[in-house]
Formats: sequence, C-alpha cells, structure tokens
Amino acid sequence: MSWIYNHTALVLEILAVAFGVGYILLAARKNSWCWPLGIIGSAISIYIFIVYSKLYAEAVLYFYYVIAGFLGWFYWKKDDKISSPDIISKPLLTHGYVIAVGTALSLALYYVLHRFFPEAQRPMFDSFTTMFSFIATWLTIKKWVENWLYWIVINCASMALYYSRGLEIYTYLMLMNAIMAIYGYIRWQKIRTKKCENL
Repeated sequence: MSWIYNHTALVLEILAVAFGVGYILLAARKNSWCWPLGIIGSAISIYIFIVYSKLYAEAVLYFYYVIAGFLGWFYWKKDDKISSPDIISKPLLTHGYVIAVGTALSLALYYVLHRFFPEAQRPMFDSFTTMFSFIATWLTIKKWVENWLYWIVINCASMALYYSRGLEIYTYLMLMNAIMAIYGYIRWQKIRTKKCENL
C-alpha cells in the first residue's frame, strides 16, 4: 500500500513539473497559452501539497495560481487582440514598496500558520515564498519586466524548501524555473528595447 501511495505521488509530481515547465517556457515567449498549462499544473500541485507534504501555505499559493491563471489567460488573450500592450518597467522605489508590503504580508501569514496550524512545516520560509509568489504572479499578469527577477529569487529559495520536504522533482523544477526566469528576463528586456527603438 505504501508503494502505491509513493508511486502515485511521484507520477503526480512529474505531471505537475511537466506542466510547470511548459508554462514558464511559453510565458518567457509571452504566449498566452502558458496560462492553461499553469492552471493544470497548479491544480495537481495543490493535491500533492495537502495530501503528501503538509505544506499548507504552498497549497494556498497554488490555489491562487489557479485563479491567477484564469485572470492571466483572460488579460493576455485580450491584449493579443489589441496588439498587446508594452512590457513595462517600474522604478526601484516602486519595488521598495512592493518588497515592504510583501514582507509585512509574509509575517502575517507566518503568524496564522504558527498559531492555527502547528503541524505546518517551515512556516516562516513557506510564508515568504508564498507571499512573494503571489506578488510575482500578479506582476507577470501585468507584464512588469522585473517579475522575472522576483521569480529568480523565489525559485532559488523554493529549492531549499522543497528539498527539505523530500520533493526532489519539485526541487529540480525550481532550478529549471530559475534558469528559465533568467531567460525570460533577457527575452522580455529585448522585446521592450526593440519596442522602444521602433517608437
């Protein structure tokens, strides 16, 4: 019975990772079909985090990814019909505010997990990766070029979290995501620069 349980978890993890890789590759190319792949991969991940890993904040995060996936798909498809609004960049001060708000929300989530879910694993670490992933997803939807910089940091931190919970395949996914986030940042910067040169 234990073998079946572990085998099922492995298969689900591989599927979630495959959809996750497809999502980030298409997102880096600014292709709106990235969002359906992200929705499916996130839905699978919710089940894994609740049933197998007890990473409740991560489960909440991936539920948000499902909702954000529908929003992102809607907005990006709408953008496609109007020749797609420019990728935008925000000043450093704006990101200072974003980081301050993200930190405050992370500490609030940590308190909730610590107070009401004593069995939660790595609650502080989990809270920060979760909250800043919320923020980075929204920045992706809004096409801020800096979203990729947030993802690089988040993915590197998530590698340590997943590895500590025995999710080796997710750990490799975060490594691939960090590498692809670098690619996404470079590609979006080129798109933005080319757009500016054509003005």
